Amino acid sequence: MDKNISSRDGTLLAYESAGRGTPIVLVSGAMSTGATLAPLAAPLSERFRVVVYDRRGRGASGDTAPYAVEREVEDLAALIDAVGGEAALYGVSSGGALALRAAASGLPLRHVAVYETPFAMSAEDLAERARYTEELTAALAEGRRGEAVELFLRLTGLGEAVIEGARQSPMWAAMESMAPSLAYDDAVMGDGDVPRELLSEIGVPVLSIAGEASPAWMREAARAIAESVPRGTYRALGGQTHMVEPDVLAPVLADFFKG
Repeated sequence: MDKNISSRDGTLLAYESAGRGTPIVLVSGAMSTGATLAPLAAPLSERFRVVVYDRRGRGASGDTAPYAVEREVEDLAALIDAVGGEAALYGVSSGGALALRAAASGLPLRHVAVYETPFAMSAEDLAERARYTEELTAALAEGRRGEAVELFLRLTGLGEAVIEGARQSPMWAAMESMAPSLAYDDAVMGDGDVPRELLSEIGVPVLSIAGEASPAWMREAARAIAESVPRGTYRALGGQTHMVEPDVLAPVLADFFKG
């Protein structure tokens, strides 16, 4: 990241941009930084000015206590102001929830696209989210960062053998360093239910996307978002999972954003 701006509370945010035209801000999900979205930014930058940034508490960006979702919305407001005063947003996973909250807050946006924002679609899933929040809060309060990461990986559906393999990998130390930001993504997701009332306040066009190879509940959640937004559209991408291929996603986003 080669640029910095100051958010409303003084937190320094690291970002970079490439390309020309309408600004598109890419919002990463849990356990990721702006660099995670670089493979998607590259093809989009051929048609737009694409901005990637490290959300507060991760990467090269700073952090300021106490955390509140509103501070992350203010971070996006500062970025949008820095790149011309109006932009479109794309958010992946829990980053999609942040993008939707930013849109509902009235930020100067043209379009919002989200990919597989993981809202719960059953009472059982909501109960699981509640347990996750309770256990994550306790683990982070007691400094058990490794356990916090494990809790998140289990929530995503990874098995114990895969989690143990991750623990033994060179990436584990970096994952533990980012563990406190898991609480931020958890807060952005709210109680895990589709925030239909909040979504009904979004006035800009919203494209909610899912992969056809993802679990059915992911597609149901994506469709529920589109149905809850006054100007919402649902799109399923053939053969794609939660780890969507940038070369498949980029043309879909470009067609939507150019409108």
